[in-house]
Amino acid sequence: MDKKTEEIIINKLRAAGCVFAEDEARLLISEAQILDTLIDMVERRATGLPLEYVVGWADFCGMRIKVEQGVFVPRRRTEFLVQQAASLTTPGSIIVDLCCGSGAVGAALAKVIGHIELYATDIDPASVKCARHNTTFLRGNVYKGDLYHPLPSALHNRVDILVANAPYVPTDSIELLPQEAREYEKRVALDGGMEGLDVQKRVVSEAPIWLAPGGYLLVETSQKQVLQTAEIFAQNGLIPKVTHCVELNATVVIGTQVSRVNTACKALT
Repeated sequence: MDKKTEEIIINKLRAAGCVFAEDEARLLISEAQILDTLIDMVERRATGLPLEYVVGWADFCGMRIKVEQGVFVPRRRTEFLVQQAASLTTPGSIIVDLCCGSGAVGAALAKVIGHIELYATDIDPASVKCARHNTTFLRGNVYKGDLYHPLPSALHNRVDILVANAPYVPTDSIELLPQEAREYEKRVALDGGMEGLDVQKRVVSEAPIWLAPGGYLLVETSQKQVLQTAEIFAQNGLIPKVTHCVELNATVVIGTQVSRVNTACKALT
C-alpha cells in the first residue's frame, strides 16, 4: 500500500475520533487482502465499530482472540486476572471460567501453564461460539448457560481455580461507558445490577460447592467495589485477599477455599 493511501486512511480515522489512527491504519492495511476489503474495513471503523470487530480478533496476552460483533472484547486489564490465576495454578489443574465471553482467560492460562483441564460457561450463544474456537487447541469444554448451571456435577469439590470476569458495571453507570462498549457490546456482558455486585454475589455464593479444599476463586472488580467484593467472599466462607495492578488499573479479589479439616479445627478452638 502506497504512502498516500495510508495517509488518507489515517486522516479519515482521525476525523472519526480514533485516537490511535496511525496504528489502526497500519493494522487495517495489514489485515485487508484486497483494496475493496480495506475500504470496507475503514468505513466500518470510521462509523464507530470497535476495531476488534472490524478485524475479527483482539490482542490478549500476546494471543489473537477471535471476537464476533457483540461479544465482549477482552480488556488489557484482565491480563492481571490471568497473571494472578497463573501464579496459583500448576499443570493439570482443573480450571473453571465463568462468564467466559470469548474464552480469552482460559486460552491465556493454557498458554502460560501448559496442560490444564478447562471448563467454561457463558449465557450468550455468540460468546460460546467464539470461546469454543479460541480454546480448540486445548480441547476446552465450553457450555452455554447461566454461571454454574451447565457444568457437570462431577466437578463438585474438585475445581482448583475458578475465575470470573463477571459484569460489574452498576446499571446507572452503563451510559457513562465509552461509546464502543455502550453501543456495540451486549448489555448482559456489562450490567452488574444496581451496585454492580449482583452477578458477583451469585458467583461467590456457589463457589464453595465447586472448589476443591485449598482451591481459589478469582474475581475481577473495581477499586470502588473491592471492599464490598471482599466482604462477599468472607460472608461465604472464603478467605479474601485483594490484589491490584497500578499499571493496568486492575483489581482482583482472590478467595481461598478453607478445607473441611481446617474449618473443624477452628470450630474446636
